[in-house]
Order: sequence, then structure tokens, then C-alpha cells
Amino acid sequence: MKLGRFSYANKTFFGLVEGSSVKVLKSLAPLKVSDQSYPIEELKILPPIKPSKIVCVGLNYKDHAKELGLELPESPVLFLKPSTCVIGHNDSIIYPQHMSSQVDYEGELAVVIKKECRNVKPQEVDEYILGYTCANDVTARDLQPKNGQWTVAKSFDTFLPLGPIITDEIDPNNSPIKTYLNGKIVQNSNTSNFIFTVQELVSYISSIMTLKSFDVIITGTPSGIGSMKKGDVVEVEIEGIGKLINYVK
Repeated sequence: MKLGRFSYANKTFFGLVEGSSVKVLKSLAPLKVSDQSYPIEELKILPPIKPSKIVCVGLNYKDHAKELGLELPESPVLFLKPSTCVIGHNDSIIYPQHMSSQVDYEGELAVVIKKECRNVKPQEVDEYILGYTCANDVTARDLQPKNGQWTVAKSFDTFLPLGPIITDEIDPNNSPIKTYLNGKIVQNSNTSNFIFTVQELVSYISSIMTLKSFDVIITGTPSGIGSMKKGDVVEVEIEGIGKLINYVK
């Protein structure tokens, strides 16, 4: 199943993506499909969901830990991004040049929660996942050490592109992930390099806080993070999901 959120003629709707067409959904839970459909090229692709919160994992790839010279964490390192960070496919990342001179890309796999959960065991986690999408955890890197915490560096408007669609048709713990900057591959890894699997992350996070429908967990970035400049194009690609494309302005 591949789901997206779209707009057409000032109407916003969830749709079931089937090849080059999108079938309008009457409801998402339970899934009910209408008879109405559109060619996908006629639609604006919106952020696939509107989360109440985004829970982020600070270090979750073995190759990234090696790149930074860090020991593997014993438990997930967590932080939050506000929902006002979220933008969609083909939207613009706005460079906060009044505060930062180094804005970085971080390509990531995002987990979308299907229904409210708390204290979920790892073996039960799949029941609570709607699917997966691409994410870019945009970071004002030069503000990270100055502030002592990560909130300022991670929380500017437009600092979390998500999309283009949500799918449950991938193996989240064994999927190729790439980031491109102006067409050049700058991150190239596989989620099999996770330190903590998706099931371990969701279980751990749900032991701390209640996860609501459409909440998002971004699962950390692989090695190869780097800076973006105004005019750049950044793409995050996960096999089976597609490419999330954004423009730096």
C-alpha cells in the first residue's frame, strides 16, 4: 500500500497511489477508497501527514558513529522537532541566514505511527506502524554547540521535509538510503546499519511517551552529512519509497 496527501483545486485529500494515478480515499482508518481518481502529475504533493510531534534519534547508524569517532550508544539518543518544521516534496527549505551560516542535510527513514500506543513490546510494534517515508533532518550545524541543546539548531520552519509518499511495502531494517546534493551522491548507506531497529526504537520511545496517530519518528542519519547553500537541490531517496526533493532558498 502506498499513501499520500494531495491537493487539487483547493481540495486536500489522502490518496491511494497506484502507478501514475491516485485514488481518493473516503477514510484512512478504516481504509475506504472512492471511485474518484486523478493522474498524479495533476496533483500537488503535500507532506504525507501532519504529526503532533516528531521524535528524532540522534545517532543510529554504525557508519555515522565511526565517521564521528563515537562509541555506539547503549540506548537511543532522543530529541524532538516541532510540527512547524514539516514541509513536503518539492517545497523549499528556507535558509535562516540571520542566525546561521552552516545548514546541513541529514537524509533519514521516517516511521509514521498508525494508532495511539504506549509501552509497546518490540514484537508488537508492526501493528502500530502505518508505514515509512523519507525525511531530511535539516540542521543549523553552527548553532548546535553554541546553544548547549539541539532545539534551536533543529527547529526552524521548513527544517523537516517529509515525503513523497508513505508505504508499508519495504523492510525498514534493510533498505538502501541515499542523499543527493545537486545530483551528486553524498550519503549512501543501508538501514541494515542501524544501531537500533525500528521495532526497538518504537518500543523504547513508547515506554517514555504516548505516540499518537500520525506521529513521526525519524531514525537517524548515515555517514556523509554536509552543508547546503542557497540555490542547492537536495534529494533523499529510499528504495521502495522514492525521492524526496527540496530546494534551498
